[in-house]
Amino acid sequence: MARAIEHAFDTGEHLLVQAGTGTGKSLGYLAPALAHLHENPRGRVIVATATLALQAQLANSDIPAALDAAEKVTGRRATAAILKGRTNYACLHRAIEGTGAEQDSLLGGEVLAEGLRSAKADTASVIGAEVVALREWVQTELDADGAGDRDDAPTHTAAAWAQVSVPVRECLGQQCAFFEACFVERSRETARNSQLVVTNHALLAIDAMHGNSVLPEHDFLVIDEAHELTSRVTGAASHELSPQQVERVARRCLPLLDDDDLAVEFLDLGDALQQALDEAPLERIEDPDSPLIPVLQRIREVSRAVVSELKGDDPDRKQAAAAAKEVFDVAEAMAALKPTDVLWVSERERFGRWLVVAPLDVAGLLREGVLSNTTTVLTSATLKLGGDFESIASSVGLHRGDRLLDTEPEEPTGLEWRALDVGSPFDYARQGILYVAQHLPNPGRDGIGPEALAEVAELVWAAGGRTLGLFASQRNAEAAARHCRTELPKMTILCQGDAQLSELTRRFIDEPETSLFGTLSLWQGVDVPGDTCQLVIIDKIPFPRPDEPLLQARQKAVAQAGGNGFMAVAATHAALLLAQGSGRLIRRLSDRGVVAVLDPRLRKARYGSFLRASMPGFWSTTDREVAVNALRRLAGD
Repeated sequence: MARAIEHAFDTGEHLLVQAGTGTGKSLGYLAPALAHLHENPRGRVIVATATLALQAQLANSDIPAALDAAEKVTGRRATAAILKGRTNYACLHRAIEGTGAEQDSLLGGEVLAEGLRSAKADTASVIGAEVVALREWVQTELDADGAGDRDDAPTHTAAAWAQVSVPVRECLGQQCAFFEACFVERSRETARNSQLVVTNHALLAIDAMHGNSVLPEHDFLVIDEAHELTSRVTGAASHELSPQQVERVARRCLPLLDDDDLAVEFLDLGDALQQALDEAPLERIEDPDSPLIPVLQRIREVSRAVVSELKGDDPDRKQAAAAAKEVFDVAEAMAALKPTDVLWVSERERFGRWLVVAPLDVAGLLREGVLSNTTTVLTSATLKLGGDFESIASSVGLHRGDRLLDTEPEEPTGLEWRALDVGSPFDYARQGILYVAQHLPNPGRDGIGPEALAEVAELVWAAGGRTLGLFASQRNAEAAARHCRTELPKMTILCQGDAQLSELTRRFIDEPETSLFGTLSLWQGVDVPGDTCQLVIIDKIPFPRPDEPLLQARQKAVAQAGGNGFMAVAATHAALLLAQGSGRLIRRLSDRGVVAVLDPRLRKARYGSFLRASMPGFWSTTDREVAVNALRRLAGD
């Protein structure tokens, strides 16, 4: 892997590297990166990870170890820095001088309405205490030349953190009285003066969307956990608009506007949007005659007028204008109904309905904003889907018409790229069994059936617990947990939602005979080597919901272009999750166990071979007794 990356750096080819769990993937790209920086001291390499947690792991563990090793060999130590998005740092202006109505209410001021329910008042009081603690911490960070990084802050909620940070639009920039001491500016300056910079996919997307003005100039880019890149970029490029947001921004602008009629109209538009949303179907909006479009157009016009009215140098007016400008931009994008965007109505139990707009495709953004500018290495334990790299390559902007150097087409065009699978240190065929319950009925829409529940209980019994259950829905996970608790009363069955996921995971690790059932966050976020996880149950092929507007639109677009929308979108989505979920079983050389898939379509359907080719190469069976006996032997060991 290191040699292939070194070759990519030398030739300028893009490289896709699948490196399985246990291969030392981070060191595989850090070694050639540090070698390049040793030979080019004024150069810079950026590493982008999927999440802030992975970013922290690199910065606190892997990179220091690599720097130590490189220094012993070269006698020189490269400089490294972390770069995060603006809202991950405290804002000195907001924390020290913030005196808005919203903060007053949280801090127990007079703004709390007399009729406010006691529960809400208690919540405000708790958040207010957190804000006070955060303000004190910010002052301490300032005095000590600290980073002002949220990860170092006292325990707090998102609502409290919002009172000591600002979104990028509301930053006062060089006009801020605290600009010279700004934590964000310090972090960017540190990054500009560092050779190795660790960031995340979201900031990489923002950089691509804003003309490469966010990240410092760099020679090469390494994208770790690249299987998540398109979803993270889609998230960064998506926007939401809710009645609550319109009302909140309107109330913020209200005392600053001289035009009372404009202020009242802006406030009333929150109710107008709510009414239109209540009458709209929960689906994609494509019809320009939809009743929501005139409301969006009116929000666009009124918010534009508000921005114009709030012009001035006063910090409160500038920040309120920035919030109104965001409402304007989102409403304008939604009202335009561009064919390259997908607009839909969504709903959640606690906050009701809201609008979402997302790009139909991010491949073009990645191609033009990232790959066309910088030699890029994309790596993950899961890049080959269906046995090849084509799906992932296409999703990030490397098309079939490009020159895949391994195939050497007669007339190469486009970007040059190469793909490499470095394999795995694990012998999956000897360490694990893939059991597909071919005898079960196909999963239905009404939740997990009685036959599948009986199968879950028998498998958990055979394994003596030690089971990670990955379910297609929270309802299925809870039903399976209830059934197993009834049928296996002496076993401990934990279910996502019973407590904080971190606490459940800790108990699952500490108590080997305990089982943990859950949904999507467990498919990719749990690393549990050893005897505590000898059985992974997958109740259903994790296809996206058929009514999910964005994926529906993407399938339709592929089909209209002459492709197979189901395979390109739904099956690829499922293959990625199956690869990740089944990969929870084997995390070290001594691990043994069974992955049990209770969906017979994995064997019977035409797309089953594509999905199986995306999973680790376990020895496979459809015989339940083989799986049960193997689990009982492991439990006896």
